[in-house]
Amino acid sequence: MSAIQSLKTYRLPDRPSLVWVELETADGLVGLGETFRGAVTVDTFLHEELAPWLLGRDARQIEGISRHLLTPYVGYNGSGVEVRAASAVDIALWDLAGQRQGVPIHEALGGLSRPTVPVYNTCAGYAYNTTGKRRDIGTADVSDGPYDDQVAFMRDAGALATSLVAEGYKAMKIWPFDIYAPASNGQLITLAELEKGLEPFRKIREAVGNRIEVMCELHSLFGGHSALRICQALEDYDVFWVEDPLCKMDDPAGLADLRRRTRVPICGSESFGGLRPFRELLAADALDVVMLDLAWCGGFTEGRKIAALAQAFNRPLAPHDCTGPVTLMAGLHMALHAPTAIYQEVVRATLATWYRDILTGLPVIANGLAQPPTAPGLGAALQESFKQQPGLVVRESRRSA
Repeated sequence: MSAIQSLKTYRLPDRPSLVWVELETADGLVGLGETFRGAVTVDTFLHEELAPWLLGRDARQIEGISRHLLTPYVGYNGSGVEVRAASAVDIALWDLAGQRQGVPIHEALGGLSRPTVPVYNTCAGYAYNTTGKRRDIGTADVSDGPYDDQVAFMRDAGALATSLVAEGYKAMKIWPFDIYAPASNGQLITLAELEKGLEPFRKIREAVGNRIEVMCELHSLFGGHSALRICQALEDYDVFWVEDPLCKMDDPAGLADLRRRTRVPICGSESFGGLRPFRELLAADALDVVMLDLAWCGGFTEGRKIAALAQAFNRPLAPHDCTGPVTLMAGLHMALHAPTAIYQEVVRATLATWYRDILTGLPVIANGLAQPPTAPGLGAALQESFKQQPGLVVRESRRSA
């Protein structure tokens, strides 16, 4: 009754980086997954390469399916097409497992480690990171709406911080240095650029003092010298972490050297696929905070092992979302369950808009704290209105009778 009968994918032309996956089993249950980047390629891989092996498999055998999908004959380490496809499938399998047991995924994983989890607002815009194009913002850019926070942090970060505090947020993440990376491929940042990049942090502290934590994202854009210069300059602003500071985040020696030479904590990395790169960086004493993305690292099956590794090295865990609503719901379950989790990332612009158009359920946030989902599995499914909208690309692979 738990054999996988169908693998169905959905893609939206106006969200070309995202692909959603539904797995249907013989007992009529439907599990939902998601992954991000290269959606057309992932979609093709899911149907042409993965579905012929997956269809007919017992959806309860999650660990075995995960091992097969993440350890092929010729191995790979980064979060490429194969890992992203495996991640979406794994999330859907855990959704099925929770539904079959009648419990939320955080309970299926072993239960809550905390009654709620703090969230931080990544100060992005409404369509950030979903169009397949990079968005660099200057002070003259026009806001797309009241929650276009990427424009806001470049224009008046103090006013943005005040707005977030008023809504109950106690942490925020910004990236004002990104615009200076392209000119030198991230190898040089001048004193003038450094001073300009520090201005939002200065305005935040002047406006709200220590009532909000501030994270700095560097998006793996900088070389060792420029990253060190930025990190050392940020020490005066008590940033909570600097995220993905080096253009080669899979460089344990380089990252450990940077960490030794600055007082700001180093966070990484949502971009990693699987357990191994986290093991190598933690063994090299190169990370202060472990960030994982369940839609990129291998789903819950690999994610809970990464969480256990973070616990073994006494490092906090912070699930990523700046991608899609299923990833957010999955990360929330992990953040509520994992022993060392400290934050779940959210983007208030997307929470208030298009995320609601896709899923039937989203995190309930009160005073900066996300509450545990109570419905079985992920606690959300694709909206029927989403499935009916014009232009939606739907593809299905079904088990032969």
